[in-house]
Amino acid sequence: MKIYVGNIPFSMDEGGLRKLFAEFGEVDTVNVVTDRESGRPRGFAFVEMQDGDARKAIGGLNEREVDGRRLNVNEARPRENRGGGGGGGGGGGRRGGW
Repeated sequence: MKIYVGNIPFSMDEGGLRKLFAEFGEVDTVNVVTDRESGRPRGFAFVEMQDGDARKAIGGLNEREVDGRRLNVNEARPRENRGGGGGGGGGGGRRGGW
């Protein structure tokens, strides 16, 4: 199961999250989301665990305070398709009038 972890302290890295979630079972993957431009953490992450362990982690960590921040932990929703690139009109300019 994929778990969304929001409002994580910016100082927390993948190792810290793995250790926190390991209290509830085996952690498969941890992905701290970072800003593409700066590389800095964006304050949320995704953790994958087996269903039973994931449910225990959600119950035990949601609303828990870590380094002064209250975690928001729940089952991750499927990513929405936000549409693709766009393109756009071009052209413009004046008609006629030479």
